[in-house]
Amino acid sequence: QVQLVESGGGLVQPGGSLRLSCAASGFTFSRYTMRWYRQTPGKERELVVQIGTAGIGTNYADSVKGRFTISRDNAKNTVYLQMDQLKPEDTAVYYCNARVPFDYWGQGTQVTVSS
Repeated sequence: QVQLVESGGGLVQPGGSLRLSCAASGFTFSRYTMRWYRQTPGKERELVVQIGTAGIGTNYADSVKGRFTISRDNAKNTVYLQMDQLKPEDTAVYYCNARVPFDYWGQGTQVTVSS
């Protein structure tokens, strides 16, 4: 069965950095586009960024361009999200997503940006 397990969230001050990881299993990871979403209470889940199968073809939300970087390691079945210059408005639960072909989600990891 498809499993996605996020890690790396936490509390960070504005301007700081975090690196999220998502370990995938149960499908041929290298064949699928991977996505990071985020969600805050009362709002719809928002697509942050996606990455194509070969690690190219990235597509970032305007709100994170120039600050976040997605990457993947197909040998480790893992996708990463490097988040730099974090802002309070980045505070959210971050979810990993794979569409294989239906949407699968991880349990989410909380990111809190606060002084």
